[in-house]
Amino acid sequence: MIRNVIFDVGGVLLRLRYQPFIDYLAAAGIDMSDLPRWLERVDLAAHERGEITGEELLGRVAAMAARPLEPGELRARWLDMFDRAQEMFELASGLMAEHRVFLLSNVGDLHWRHLDAQYGLEDLTHGVLASFRVGAVKPSAAIYREAERRFGLEPAATVFVDDLPANVAGAEALGWRAIRHRSPADTRRQLRALGVRLPAPFALE
Repeated sequence: MIRNVIFDVGGVLLRLRYQPFIDYLAAAGIDMSDLPRWLERVDLAAHERGEITGEELLGRVAAMAARPLEPGELRARWLDMFDRAQEMFELASGLMAEHRVFLLSNVGDLHWRHLDAQYGLEDLTHGVLASFRVGAVKPSAAIYREAERRFGLEPAATVFVDDLPANVAGAEALGWRAIRHRSPADTRRQLRALGVRLPAPFALE
């Protein structure tokens, strides 16, 4: 029986809008044609593990530009990547009546502070685990094991919802149930199939 439901944040509870930031950097002469390689160059993963701060990350980005970037504008554009996915917020909060609900996110310090201030993530569910605080990122086993330790999770009684296949596979490798989030309706259907009791009005679908 599923007792624990864990949600990713970016791409699940919040819709991501990367393109305006990419366009802004490209206009400053930063080559974004190979995005995965560019993310390796700035070492986003190290930032999300808490090894470099958000300000340090943005300093690396600014150093790549062909023309000077105004630090305040760069920071504002970095933070302005998210829109609230209302149905998923309602699902997460509604599930708390009968399930233990948590958030598990690959995220750096600047984004987390901004998103918590805007959306109240720290108090939205029964607990949160942000990667920059624990030094590990999905799909590394370490962050899932830390969630088990911190929240007292039994893997077989836990379902994880994430939009990235690698993160879903990482959870499944440790015995968690996992759902790849594609749409609110599809995620609710998959949760229902696992026996998760959905809150009204979703239970009537």
